[in-house]
Amino acid sequence: MAQDLPFQSIPKAPESISSKHLLIRMIQGVGFRYYWATEGLRKEDLKYRPSKSGQSTGKTLEHIYGLAMVIANTTNNIATLRPPQKVPQEFKLLRSETLAFLKEAADQLLKMNPKEIEALQVIFNRGGEQSKFPLWNLINGPISDAIYHTGQVVSFRRSSGNPIPKGVNVFLGVKN
Repeated sequence: MAQDLPFQSIPKAPESISSKHLLIRMIQGVGFRYYWATEGLRKEDLKYRPSKSGQSTGKTLEHIYGLAMVIANTTNNIATLRPPQKVPQEFKLLRSETLAFLKEAADQLLKMNPKEIEALQVIFNRGGEQSKFPLWNLINGPISDAIYHTGQVVSFRRSSGNPIPKGVNVFLGVKN
């Protein structure tokens, strides 16, 4: 287990509930689930695909990387180039950069005041054309999609004979 990667556990909850804290917690939840869904993956797990036409675990992780990039770019008010460029092909780098994007996003939101968060937009740049969406779309889009696909990784690795480590408790955000 790499001790320097974020989201081995979910940080202690803040004392108050706010839209900022809810958004941060959702991102931390993605990070925690992703950390443990990807901990200990083997080469054969990365190649696993549920059917000939299905996407492999490795390709699913590349997609989650792109989603994490959108989440981080949004919190920094930066346009995301689509399709993503230079997706790491080496698993350890892909994993660490995905987790770093999520950590960056949560840390950036923590520094922001409510007005700054309200002003954020999800911005895409496709072929020089920009499209902008309200921050709400970050929740029902990339954040929810990352949770969904991380669940696929958990299912795929179970099917390839390598279930997630015992003791991972997503409700409490810890590994016992």
